[in-house]
Amino acid sequence: MVLYVDAYLNLRYYGHMKPLPNMRVISNKALTDFAGIHPAADEPMQAWRKIIEARPWVNFADIKSAFNATDRVGDYYVFDIGGNKYRIITAIHFNERQKLYIRHVFTHKEYDSWKP
Repeated sequence: MVLYVDAYLNLRYYGHMKPLPNMRVISNKALTDFAGIHPAADEPMQAWRKIIEARPWVNFADIKSAFNATDRVGDYYVFDIGGNKYRIITAIHFNERQKLYIRHVFTHKEYDSWKP
């Protein structure tokens, strides 16, 4: 069944039946650097990355269905991670290249002063 849904979404959004590659996170270094400062963030951020990289994503609604605590702020997608303790600010290309760029990683407090 999943194959048919993926084929339909590829045809609907991209006009072809070629399967999309899994999403690629660029770069995990931002997450590991942040976890070096905030060790408790490592496990939830790596779990988030593994879920993101496990499949292709077609649009914001698709992301929102898996990560309900996600918002769109301007051109960015903001993920609440670790029980609302951390924020990952991303730019996502849902096209056939499937790339998610990590722009910022913040604590909840740091995020409150961020301006997109």
